[in-house]
Amino acid sequence: MVTDGASTEAVRTAMERGDALSGIDGFAGEVDGRLVRDVLGRYPLFSEADDPTAWSFDPRDLADPDPVPAGHARDVRGDEALWTLPDPAPCDDGDRAIDTVRDAVVASVDAADGDPAIAFSGGIDSSILAARLDGSLYVGGFEGSHDVDAARSAAAALGRDVRVVEFTHADIERGIPALVEATGRTNPMDLQIALPLYLVAEAAVADGHDRLALGQGADELFGGYAKIANAPGDHRVAAETVRGAAHETIDSLPRQLERDVLALRAAGVEPVVPLLSDRVIDAALRLPGELLATGDERKIALRRACDFLPEEIRHRDKKAVQYGSLLAREFDRLARQAGFKRRMDNHLERYVESVVSDDG
Repeated sequence: MVTDGASTEAVRTAMERGDALSGIDGFAGEVDGRLVRDVLGRYPLFSEADDPTAWSFDPRDLADPDPVPAGHARDVRGDEALWTLPDPAPCDDGDRAIDTVRDAVVASVDAADGDPAIAFSGGIDSSILAARLDGSLYVGGFEGSHDVDAARSAAAALGRDVRVVEFTHADIERGIPALVEATGRTNPMDLQIALPLYLVAEAAVADGHDRLALGQGADELFGGYAKIANAPGDHRVAAETVRGAAHETIDSLPRQLERDVLALRAAGVEPVVPLLSDRVIDAALRLPGELLATGDERKIALRRACDFLPEEIRHRDKKAVQYGSLLAREFDRLARQAGFKRRMDNHLERYVESVVSDDG
């Protein structure tokens, strides 16, 4: 059997028990004649839309790839839900909840094997990895970007060196068709998020690395978004509580992870995501709303739990990668230079189409 992630025996046990967070920390593959994907879709898995017996981890191998939904099994009879994300009662002891987060984060990060390279933006998520793993640090961005400045100062605070991968317009122009091919997506936002990961991963591969650690998942799990802090008043979430908004946001991870894993593999690295281990997910799901986010503070429990980090890093705000790296700004600049002005409908989509067409 060919699988990604946990052993088939561990997955069988999780299936028998209906345990969504059994410690398998991600799985995709074939088990007893069925295609199975873990509850958060941490590994991509596809089959032909009209033939589930033809499948692959890479959509490029298939004529009409259809992703297996996270938490499901697929066979010729269709898709069956195996697991749903738990919704445990919040812990009523704040100190104990924070201790549980700390223990889960430390154990999961320390379990990463082989000192993978680290995608490092200087925020709390990637700094957790940099503080506990010895792999080389990489930050990517255009000259003068927030992420490059933040990574340099955070690396200095941690006593580490960081390699700066300076992006160029040529990187965007060659990266767009490569990522459209790898992910099957042409949405400009997807590409703006995936491109910094892809370019940093390329640099790590050039230095001889084949694994890249990322702090993915922390914003969703620990209340890192304004839409979580502002629930129920934010139109971007339907939930009526902060905990509900966090849970709703976690549900968006499978589609994001599919994109990011495919982008990183296209660059030549395998992602390592300790903050998306089952143990960390379980600890985060048990946090009360007041330890996730308030109107003026986000990722409250995670910041308090990671007291092994310098204070200046623990309380830093973070920009989304496409903005912190200035890639979104330069992406738009290239579109306008190519004649796709902002006053035009879907000017970025039309720019992507033109780049892909020219490359073909």
